[in-house]
Amino acid sequence: MARKKIAFIGAGNVGATCAHLCFLRQLGDLVLYDIIDGLPQGKALDMLESAPVLGVDVTVIGSTDIKDIAGADCCVVTSGSPRKPGMSRDDLLKINAKVMNDVGSAIKQHAPNSFIIAVTNPLDAMVTQLKRVTGFAKHRIVGQAGVLDSARFRTFLASEVGASVTSVSAMVLGGHGDDMVPIRSQTTIGSVPVEKLIAGKRLEEIEQRTRVGGGEIVNLMKTSSYYAAGTAVYQMVEAYMLDRKQVLPCAAYLEGEYGHEGLFAGVPVVIGAGGVEKVLQIDLTATEKKAFDSSVAHVRELIDAMDKVIAAGN
Repeated sequence: MARKKIAFIGAGNVGATCAHLCFLRQLGDLVLYDIIDGLPQGKALDMLESAPVLGVDVTVIGSTDIKDIAGADCCVVTSGSPRKPGMSRDDLLKINAKVMNDVGSAIKQHAPNSFIIAVTNPLDAMVTQLKRVTGFAKHRIVGQAGVLDSARFRTFLASEVGASVTSVSAMVLGGHGDDMVPIRSQTTIGSVPVEKLIAGKRLEEIEQRTRVGGGEIVNLMKTSSYYAAGTAVYQMVEAYMLDRKQVLPCAAYLEGEYGHEGLFAGVPVVIGAGGVEKVLQIDLTATEKKAFDSSVAHVRELIDAMDKVIAAGN
């Protein structure tokens, strides 16, 4: 039986970190694609040369030819430009929307039966553009944001109380931005509601640190997170490839759930072999629902802004 195939469109730090984890777990044969000649080939060869030490038997290919993603079962999209000094949000939207047009067209042509996990920022707008270009059904495309944001929240909470991160259950929903929504009412540590263990003011500080967690990494390293981000993507790839039916907070296309439709927003979903198999609707407090609605409204504004810059470019 032929092994399954995972394509990484963008072989930068996030894509390569996720690819390496897939390699270690032997989830399938891998293709690293990038427009920078030498980068994907070098990373693929470096990874492949570790196989004898680890006893890993999968194929890893690096390429600058997008046709090499042909037949992929799963496509992880990390390609695009990061926001640079002096670059406006509209500049970033215009650049990356064009990248999504090119990537989406390639996936539609060469990997028409794949499941897409989008990572490129601004995430909520980019996954929307990918869906438009590919025409994929809502269960076959999803955005990675909430897994990473929730991991940061869980990390900070575990550190605060001196508990194992495995004892912390928490979700961050809404758009992938500074108005993301940590769902305090669903957060527990060792099954104990978090508000019984951490004082309100301190909990607010931890929630705010979670919202700006990406910026904290950028300020320290002068580049975006990739260990945590790549690992978050890996969890989604694994859930799909191994049909785990795992409940994860992801940017999913809404059609009335939580009172919103026609856009992607971070909500709890079930990821399995069918892709986004179900959107789970959980009870939110009035405060959480208000914050969630506000966050989704900002997603709508982001998409409208993207549409304007695309139209202006035409």
